Amino acid sequence: MDMELNGKTAVVTGASKGIGLATVSALTKEGVRVVAAARTVPPALQETGATPIAVDLSTAEGPAELIARAMDELGEIDVLVNNVGGGDGGGQVSGFLGFDDADWLATHSLNFLAAVRTTRAAMPSLLRRGGTIVNISSNGARMPHAGPVTYTTAKAALTAFGKAVAEEFGPQGVRVNTVSPGPVRTAMWEDPEGYGAALAASMDVTLEQLLAGLPGAAGMTTGRLIEPAEVAALVTYLASPLAASVNGADFVIDGGAIKTV
Repeated sequence: MDMELNGKTAVVTGASKGIGLATVSALTKEGVRVVAAARTVPPALQETGATPIAVDLSTAEGPAELIARAMDELGEIDVLVNNVGGGDGGGQVSGFLGFDDADWLATHSLNFLAAVRTTRAAMPSLLRRGGTIVNISSNGARMPHAGPVTYTTAKAALTAFGKAVAEEFGPQGVRVNTVSPGPVRTAMWEDPEGYGAALAASMDVTLEQLLAGLPGAAGMTTGRLIEPAEVAALVTYLASPLAASVNGADFVIDGGAIKTV
């Protein structure tokens, strides 16, 4: 299906792997000129044909720097995908008392404030272009036990932020939607140093055993983890003119999970 995105421009954050990399690939295949932001630029990102920009979006100045460089490259911005996130690595399964102020600040700076700052910097261009924003949150925003408390509360803030911006700027022509995935086949779960590995160790099972049992434990009726390309396909649709009447929505893509709160 033609998503009517050919010739449009986009900025995608957290683009080096997982959902971000899949989104960059999906958009470039639709003919979108993409600036792809990441702390590091792996070969897989370079191969997409996007313009990579190495930047640390967890810093106060990183998002404005990114948008300034993107404007130089693209002229204007039609689509912003706030995907950058983290703080879900290993060693974070001890619960609320296991996190100090530095942990909270670092996780919220990357998962929430990076999107706030990037959106603020990009909004003048998005207003001129009647653009679109897609924020990548998490089903952890609704199910806090689905990840470290610092991470899930930051994602809850991101979801609320998207709704607020949609209500303010929708009448001015800028659509804002949120995508909230469940367990996706990414480094969060598969990296031997990541959150999945730490969780497996705390449960005294192997990472392979944890991943095999995760869809069932999460009540995913599909019986498998979500693929990054599946999330990217939804993002591409929401970014496209085909979704012109969709604004302020939060789309859960969780494999049909039946365990909710």
